[in-house]
Amino acid sequence: MGGVVDYLKDFRWLLDTLDVGLVAFIIYRIMLLIKGTRAVQMLFGLAVILSVYVGSQLTGLYTLHWILDNFLSSIILVIVVLFQEDIRRALIHVGANPFFADLSYREETAVMSELVKACVNMANKRIGALIVIERETGIKDFLEVGVEIDAKVASDLITSIFLPYSPIHDGALVIQQGRLKRAGCFLPLSQNPDISKTFGTRHRAAIGLTELVDAVAIVVSEETGKISVVVGGRITRDLDSTALTRVLKRLLEPRGSKKKAK
Repeated sequence: MGGVVDYLKDFRWLLDTLDVGLVAFIIYRIMLLIKGTRAVQMLFGLAVILSVYVGSQLTGLYTLHWILDNFLSSIILVIVVLFQEDIRRALIHVGANPFFADLSYREETAVMSELVKACVNMANKRIGALIVIERETGIKDFLEVGVEIDAKVASDLITSIFLPYSPIHDGALVIQQGRLKRAGCFLPLSQNPDISKTFGTRHRAAIGLTELVDAVAIVVSEETGKISVVVGGRITRDLDSTALTRVLKRLLEPRGSKKKAK
C-alpha cells in the first residue's frame, strides 16, 4: 500500500486533478440536491452573515465582529442543524434502491400504464387519491399505520382502494419495487407556511413526505378532478394522461430507453 502511495506521489498533478474533480462533483451534487428547496434561502442567509462579518472586520466594528466571530466558530454545527434533512437525504442516496430495479422494460411499461389509467379514471369520477412511489430513499420510517397489500399494480385495484366506501381510501397507497405494498398510510404533513391555502390534506401530505425523501407522489383531487405530481416538495398540477405519462417516465424510468425488452 505504501508503495502505491509513493508511486502516486510522483504524479502529483494527477492527484490534484482528481482532488479538484471530486470537490467539483460534490458541490454540483449538493446544488442539485438543494435546488428549489428552502436550503437555498438558508444558504443565502449565511452568505449575508459572512458578508457582514467581513465588513465588520474591515470597518473596525469590533463588537459586531466579536459576536459574528463566535457565531461562525460553530458554523459546522450550525450547518448540520440547518441542513439535517438535506444531509440525511444525501447520505441515504448512497444506498440506491431503484424503483424499477427488478422489472423488465415490458413490466415497467405495464406498471406505468396501469398507474396512469387508474389516475385518469379516478380523476374523471372525482375520486380523491394519494399514491406514493418509493424511489431510491426508503420511506418506511415515515409511514404511519396502513394495511399491507403486496399486489400487482392494476388500475381496477387502485381505483377500488380509493372508492369512498373502502375502509382504506382515506390514506396513501404506497408502491415499492413496482408493486402495491401498503394502503391507508398516514404521511407527515408539510409545515411549509408558503403552501397555498387551497391545498387539502392529501396535497399537504404529498408535499410533506417528498420534502423529506425522493419519493414521487401523485394526488387526484376529488374537488376538481385534477391530477398533480409532487417531487421534492414541488407540485406540478393539472396533468392529463399524456403529461402524466411523460412526467412519470422522466422521474421513474431514467434507464428505460436503454433497457431491452425481455
